Amino acid sequence: MRFDGTMRRGLTGTATAVAAMAALTASQAPGLTGGTPADDMKNVASDEVVWTEVPNDDSYHTELPPLRSPEPPVTTGKKPAPAAVVQSWAEAGIPATVLAAYRDAQRALGRTDPGCHLPWQLLAAIGKVESGHASGGRVDAAGTTLTPILGPVLNGAGFANIPDTDNGVYDGDTRYDRAVGPMQFIPSTWAHWGKDGNGDGRADPGNIGDSALAAGHYLCAGARDLSVRADLDRAVLSYNHSDTYLRTVLSWLEFYRKGVHPVADGKGVIPRSPGAGSPHAPKAPVGGPGSPGAPGKGGGIVVGPQPSATPAPSASPKPTPTCSVGWVRIGAMDLPVMPPVKPMLAKSVSTIPPGMQYEAKWDGFRAIVHRDGDEVVIGS
Repeated sequence: MRFDGTMRRGLTGTATAVAAMAALTASQAPGLTGGTPADDMKNVASDEVVWTEVPNDDSYHTELPPLRSPEPPVTTGKKPAPAAVVQSWAEAGIPATVLAAYRDAQRALGRTDPGCHLPWQLLAAIGKVESGHASGGRVDAAGTTLTPILGPVLNGAGFANIPDTDNGVYDGDTRYDRAVGPMQFIPSTWAHWGKDGNGDGRADPGNIGDSALAAGHYLCAGARDLSVRADLDRAVLSYNHSDTYLRTVLSWLEFYRKGVHPVADGKGVIPRSPGAGSPHAPKAPVGGPGSPGAPGKGGGIVVGPQPSATPAPSASPKPTPTCSVGWVRIGAMDLPVMPPVKPMLAKSVSTIPPGMQYEAKWDGFRAIVHRDGDEVVIGS
């Protein structure tokens, strides 16, 4: 499901964007049509564009934060503090090493991508929802999890079907991929986005410093400004394309903005719901159970036009369909985007049939996109 490739620049930057988006929309897996713009089009003006379609296992913790703002519990005489106060204060506690990693990632992105305005509380919200802050902060002094934090096996039995891409290096599975670490990166995603956040010379998805920094770069991709609500929503949806996931993450974001405090590593609140970092393994995606023939929908980046109530195109279009062109704003440019025309499971560009072409027309301009060896290029 991860889609890597390069595209030669044969026309203008705008035409290049059309070709890239056409190639990506053609590579969508079943059940993933419609979604957010490709983040990697941030570098659309360069001579070579590299893109990645990133799936997710759609497994996350569904608890919502307390309604009460966090405040230290106060015992009056023999009367204990109200349970709601105790619960809110406990949930506002983030393991010290994990909290430091979130804040370090914000500072790093503030230097390298100040226009993103990444709040560390967003990383905390995602870390909470993905793994309960590394299973309540079960990390060593360097920030590496004491035991691997793994998502469900992505073998198509209910969850997405993603054959092994890392030879088991990160997830210990040589047949199928699994999401790994505090921020739950799938190995193929980590291969593209992995960072060394703690300065030990290696990028490890099981290290909270590395994974928090990688998540920050991932959320800021596409020249997003996370102080703008629309960009914030797109960033969260790029992590998992689910409205429920978006609402859950934003709820924790607002809760953490009211105040947090560090707690000892290993003493954080463990999620009660099934998911990575809790004692309870998920049996089905949050978005609904699937089957080997129809696995549950994954999350992750879904390339194509913005979500709408418009029905998805037919899964069996003509070999060379003529497509209307929509528009999407990426950074300061309005770029044409082709709608998805042939959903199919694609692990690499080699799965695009050599004879498949796409045609786009707008403002009197015409571009044809096709496969040439290991590249997707403009021209017939």
